[in-house]
Amino acid sequence: MEQHSQTNDTPESRKILEGQLRECYGRVVYSHKTHEKCSDILLSRLSAIKLWQIILSALTTGGFVATFFGAGEIGTGVGIIVSTLLLILNAYTKNYDLGELAQKHKHAANELWLIRERYLSLLTDLAMEEKPIEQLQSERDSLLENLHSVYSGSPSTTFDAYKKAQDALKTKEDLTFSDEEIDTFLPKELKRS
Repeated sequence: MEQHSQTNDTPESRKILEGQLRECYGRVVYSHKTHEKCSDILLSRLSAIKLWQIILSALTTGGFVATFFGAGEIGTGVGIIVSTLLLILNAYTKNYDLGELAQKHKHAANELWLIRERYLSLLTDLAMEEKPIEQLQSERDSLLENLHSVYSGSPSTTFDAYKKAQDALKTKEDLTFSDEEIDTFLPKELKRS
């Protein structure tokens, strides 16, 4: 990134920087939550697949055991159909490692969490007016480079995960706490109520 020339440190320039930082912060909040939801969706899907693998394996074994004990063509037919379904399911899981993909989304979410918190700290520093605007711009540019690095190394998210993230953030108010909730975690000297 290019170095900034001397910027006039005025209330208007700080307001413009604040607007940009708030926008970036909001995007990172959504990206973080969306990667978390992608990981949750994939792990849920993996759990369902593992369960179906166990069920189909048991049914396949049962069909062939029944054939061995004289169930005839019905036992053989059930065994063939169920073992074919199991083969299809196993072929799907061979090509897509849902556990590894879920882990990559979780890693991206963890990386984005730190960047999210750094944006929040930068907004706090801006509001406190103790750092010169050039230093704030430099920290913003550093965060942008970190964010690019995380995005370029992370898997794509899905629309379903985005909708779940949107619901979590808007409806269920993830990341939002009342003063009373925060007070329960703090020692009495730091409580507001």
